[in-house]
Amino acid sequence: MNKLLKTIVFDNEITLSVLDTTDMVNEAIRIHNLTPLAAAALGRTLTVCTFMSSNLKNQSDKLSVTIKGDGVGGKITVCGNGQLEMRGFIDNPQADLPLRADGKLNVGGCVGKNGRLTVVRSMGLKEPYSGSSELITGEIAEDFTAYYAFSEQQPTAMALGVKIGKDGTCVGAGGVIVQALPGASDNSLFLAEQIVRDCSAVSTLIEEHGAEWIVNELFFTDKYDEYHPQYKCHCSREYIEKVLISLGKEQLEDIIKKEGNIRVDCEFCDKVYEFDDSDVQRFFK
Repeated sequence: MNKLLKTIVFDNEITLSVLDTTDMVNEAIRIHNLTPLAAAALGRTLTVCTFMSSNLKNQSDKLSVTIKGDGVGGKITVCGNGQLEMRGFIDNPQADLPLRADGKLNVGGCVGKNGRLTVVRSMGLKEPYSGSSELITGEIAEDFTAYYAFSEQQPTAMALGVKIGKDGTCVGAGGVIVQALPGASDNSLFLAEQIVRDCSAVSTLIEEHGAEWIVNELFFTDKYDEYHPQYKCHCSREYIEKVLISLGKEQLEDIIKKEGNIRVDCEFCDKVYEFDDSDVQRFFK
């Protein structure tokens, strides 16, 4: 079961979020048939975006994140909402590279160092909030830490990890994210950042001990709020029909004439929706 544990530590000066997203990453692997490298890149992004979605004020608020670098994986897109229903995809699900010198997956090479990270929050206002920053390493954690520093002026430290077993499934995925509250002391900041650095192998900690152990043993508290995010796509035939109707009858009939039918693939869940001329006539009755 996916978990997000949230609390405040170090004299109420630091917010702490610990995530176990192992099941979510396995669902993404199943849907998109991801290589271990693609799973690591998309999985880390799903993890940090789950944390970001948990900070939306309303359940109906929405979050959209894109990472567009120059790596072999292409663009990564992840969406979520205030109910922690997450979904995402990577342009090249079969991305592959040799392991790094330390034996770890080369996520930085998959994402690339040249590019941008963009965050869009839709909160029921006329204009959504949008923020962006340049990629730093392509390793995801450093890139989001920089985003928080430059776009939101929020001191943040995080460790993200995805561990893939020999059979291609995820055996451990998650993250540890700390953020300073206003007035936080230098000592609290130092302690929090030091513990996050010690969590560099966070996927192994999740695999062997679990999210609760990290909160209890590393941050010395057993008081936290627990949430259960999930991978969930919101596409449906009815939704796709509304999108098609917005294109107009003439354009749809032109597609039918050229292609024989209309085929729509959902990038988030890989479902395929097909419509023929009788569907188009029904749309505009």
